[in-house]
Amino acid sequence: MELVVRKNDLLRELQLFQGIVERKNTIPILANVLIEAKGEEVKFLATDLEVGLRSKCAASVAKSGSLTLPAKKFYEIIKSLPETDVRIAEEKGSVKVAADRFDSRIQTLPREDFPALPESAGAQITTIARSGLREMVSKTHFAITGEDTRYFLNGALFVLKPDSMSLVATDGHRLALVTVPRNGGPEEKDEIKAILPKKTLSELSRLLADGDGDIRYERGENHLFFEVGGRLLISRMIDGQFPAYERVIPKGNDKHIEFERDRLSNAVKRVALLSNERSRAVKFQIDKGKVDVTSSSPELGEAHETLLVDYDGGSMQICFNAQYVLDFLSAVPTDVVALDLKDEVSQAVMRPVAADGYDYTYVIMPMRV
Repeated sequence: MELVVRKNDLLRELQLFQGIVERKNTIPILANVLIEAKGEEVKFLATDLEVGLRSKCAASVAKSGSLTLPAKKFYEIIKSLPETDVRIAEEKGSVKVAADRFDSRIQTLPREDFPALPESAGAQITTIARSGLREMVSKTHFAITGEDTRYFLNGALFVLKPDSMSLVATDGHRLALVTVPRNGGPEEKDEIKAILPKKTLSELSRLLADGDGDIRYERGENHLFFEVGGRLLISRMIDGQFPAYERVIPKGNDKHIEFERDRLSNAVKRVALLSNERSRAVKFQIDKGKVDVTSSSPELGEAHETLLVDYDGGSMQICFNAQYVLDFLSAVPTDVVALDLKDEVSQAVMRPVAADGYDYTYVIMPMRV
């Protein structure tokens, strides 16, 4: 194999693979990216057997072929080069990577060792609006658990309907649900559900960050395919029963308080500095016209800040994990957010006020301190 490619074109693609390849993997080939050159383009493929990504860029190919290179080291070398043409050529069991006066030889692993990835069948391709999917991922991914013991919670449930699509994530202490309206095609009649791994959402977020144009989505037997701007993200589905999230969303929360988002966020950040470092608990003492945000820790001390609000209901206090509140506040762009409560032991609901184009519900369990 022998080719010449622009440094920036190559770097842009290699950057997208860095979150997928595994550094500490028992299978060495999974640390490599597969490179295939033919005609006027070079294709790339990387996978950790759960998530895979295919991409390509323009190249001047002198000799067709395929090989593998360590994805991290290859990326670091290309990143360090000046903006110029990069020459890649296979030579006697190693790969020459050169540019300007720089010359290097990188060890390769056999192309035959690289795992085969499932192919899109192209049977049931659905079009999804990029902006809607981007909203859903950014506002839910942080609520996915990191506990491997509850495998079905290590991902987010994607629900696709002809007139809407939803993404919901929960770790058992809080739940994030975003629903976006859509206009499905006439052939779309059924509801499609799939649990997407946390890593898939992270990689999807990177792909959705730049560009425009709709996403092509297909659900296979065990895999999901997202085509984003000429790149194809392939994800294994999590096999499991996602919790009945509709039952978690409370219906009878009769106390409604609206906050300026930035003021609430800054108050919680400041007060949380003196909260218990393990529980991160902050207390909301709610009275007519004001909410006192307080924290205390025997080792550190105590803090409180008063927020003036438009509220004339009964007094109550409720305790939350500060990080859970801040995760929500950093995910929403609206100037005003609402907190709906029932009592100090029932789930609270936070929502953005006047959100544009999507419905966002954030359920947060109170803490008992």
